[in-house]
Amino acid sequence: MNPASLGEKPTVLIVDDTPDNLTLLADLLKVIYRVKAARDGDKALQIAGSDDKPDLILLDVMMPGLSGFDVCRQLKAQPHTRDIPVIFLTTQGAIEDELRGLELGAVDYITKPINPPTVLLRVDNHLKIKAAADFLRDQNDFLEQEIARRTQEVIAIQDVTIQALASLAETRDNETGNHIRRTQHYVQALAEHLKDHPRFAAELDANTRRLLYKSAPLHDIGKIGIPDSILLKPGRLTMEEFEVMKTHTTLGRDALQRAEDQLGVEVPFLRLAKEIAYGHQEKWDGNGYPEGRAGDQIPVSARLMAVADVYDALISRRVYKPGISHEDAVALISEERGRHFDPDVVDAFLAIKEQFQAIAERYADSEQDLKAKASRGA
Repeated sequence: MNPASLGEKPTVLIVDDTPDNLTLLADLLKVIYRVKAARDGDKALQIAGSDDKPDLILLDVMMPGLSGFDVCRQLKAQPHTRDIPVIFLTTQGAIEDELRGLELGAVDYITKPINPPTVLLRVDNHLKIKAAADFLRDQNDFLEQEIARRTQEVIAIQDVTIQALASLAETRDNETGNHIRRTQHYVQALAEHLKDHPRFAAELDANTRRLLYKSAPLHDIGKIGIPDSILLKPGRLTMEEFEVMKTHTTLGRDALQRAEDQLGVEVPFLRLAKEIAYGHQEKWDGNGYPEGRAGDQIPVSARLMAVADVYDALISRRVYKPGISHEDAVALISEERGRHFDPDVVDAFLAIKEQFQAIAERYADSEQDLKAKASRGA
């Protein structure tokens, strides 16, 4: 914020190596403005670069040492001083000086010998222009800060909403526990590995990878709509029960779609969440559900989640089965390359299988988690 915007007198810096000129201009301006003076370019740059910088500079062109052009060039090169308007003081008829000064960023010029009314008018005009520019700049800075603050609020609300929904699903499903967190990190690892792959680079840009990580926890949100008698059944499901279980993909997609419809705008992370919820049970060869899509008809997000979800299901202990080893899970997924899973996604999985194992160990279910699951499935 500049002093003039706070009601203080604007400050004018006069730079001229001739004492008479300094005195004449200072006497003219000091009635209205705070006046500072410098007899050479070095002193002028020192004053302009201070915390109490001037609001406008009257700058003589011809000076020993640093010329006015040199001073102006340095002023415009520094963020702290580049917005200070500079009016050049030139000898009458020096057209070349005037043009050069304007090219360097000066806002105006005043010819010597000076005409006092002209000096006062031009100084006043340019200070008003600067005050308006400073006001707009301050407003823009405030708006940028406000936008950044509100953007962070929106992101925080999204994150809390996702975690709340995922936690709600977790309370109903005896297969979740840390499954949600592990699959989130698996998907992130796959996306990072595939980001430069020719088939995936266009769809796995930095923003999409970030949104994938945010939306992955919602992949099984539709299980909230599955009856407890099926969702918590400790043994193998009957064909009829499995048909009901399969509807969790559609239930999840539709619930997220209704939420988006109520917002009235498309939300990128919800688009990915819908893709994952609806498509993560599809298979590369077309034998999955709910639509039996095949190959590239299945969204990339869902193909990544398919590998992540199956790997975690294989290694995880359930109330009705023990988990298998990491090595056996890797072998089974490798066997499904080109059948259940996108071949390139499986290749990425094989390349980073140690990362998957590390994630599984980092977010392993505790004995307390397993006992809680067992009690819900009892």
